[in-house]
Amino acid sequence: MQDPNEKFPVRIFAVLFFSLFITITGVGIVVPLLPVYARDLGAGGIAIAMIFGGFSLSRTIFLPWFGRLSDAKGRKPFLVIGLFCYFVISLAFILAHHVHTLIVARLIQGVASAMIMPVAQAYVGEITPEGKEGITMGGFNMSVFCGLSIGPLLGGIIRDQLGLNSAFTAMGALAFMAFCLASLMLPPVSSERIYELGRAPVRWGLLIRDRMLVSLFSFRMVYTTCIGIVWGFLPVYADARFGLSSSAIGVLVMLGVFVSGVIHIPMGLLADRWNRRFMVIVGGAGVIAAMVLLGRAEGFAGLFVANMVFGIGGGTSMPALMALAVMRGHRLEAMGSVMALITVAHSLGMLLGSFFAGIIMELAGLQYAFFLGAVIMAGGIFQFFRGTCGISTKS
Repeated sequence: MQDPNEKFPVRIFAVLFFSLFITITGVGIVVPLLPVYARDLGAGGIAIAMIFGGFSLSRTIFLPWFGRLSDAKGRKPFLVIGLFCYFVISLAFILAHHVHTLIVARLIQGVASAMIMPVAQAYVGEITPEGKEGITMGGFNMSVFCGLSIGPLLGGIIRDQLGLNSAFTAMGALAFMAFCLASLMLPPVSSERIYELGRAPVRWGLLIRDRMLVSLFSFRMVYTTCIGIVWGFLPVYADARFGLSSSAIGVLVMLGVFVSGVIHIPMGLLADRWNRRFMVIVGGAGVIAAMVLLGRAEGFAGLFVANMVFGIGGGTSMPALMALAVMRGHRLEAMGSVMALITVAHSLGMLLGSFFAGIIMELAGLQYAFFLGAVIMAGGIFQFFRGTCGISTKS
């Protein structure tokens, strides 16, 4: 952990922030357009599911491996290689003439993603001053929320004005820009704040027996399960039950992301001054309230309020949770592995959210999927409360 009296390395933070922001924005440009592109190539429902599921599958498999390796080999090599792979994959999208090519490209993109997100978060965790974990991680996570908000908007504009291949080109240009930033402006591995270059990584057995880490993992997974339910099925729910327009649905989907991103910095500041454990629980309670409100909504206004509450809940809990993850990474001397496990929880949650909501939609009706999310979130809060009892959450 960085000495609190030592000057914060602003340049390193800025390079990591903009590299991740550029990458997420580039992906956001393309992902909403992929179903249309795949359909034009003759893809059916199963093939489109494989295009999206392949990314999550390969990413989930490789996340623990790359996170663990970065603890021993350094962060920069994995970031640089991952960003360059994103650039190459954008070219593959342009040249693809078969659905199978798209599936393979998305599998490789998932592997590249496993090199970027947890490794960048681990790097930031290493340079974070003691007592500033909340504001540092809250500020850094703004790169993800800004990219998720701006990317789809840019993608629609670029496709309408210049065509689909131009959207893929824009993704490639942004990825190459991020690659150049990381290659030229991040210091060499020898100057990184990893614990001992070349040492054997911490054993997984030690990590999965750590009560705090298990609690952070489970809370992140159930929270992201709720996100998967909302992102995957709110558009269908809003259209089928209320007949809302595509633009109104777009506003609802992006609202939670926007609100959560906006309050990440103030909530990060609060997490450095208040009880982080309590903030995680309060934020989780907000997510429960939002899921119930979604299931009981009577129109656009109700869905709007529910998504606002959902964003506030996530924006309250996540900076505190990530601050606790940074603390645990330092204590276990396994920052890369810890951040990889937190990202695995995110990926699993997105998959489980879609899966559970789909089953409930078939058996009982879509609105009950939101109530199921509330029950799952309540279970996650209970596990977090129980698992963190007696463990210090102070820096």
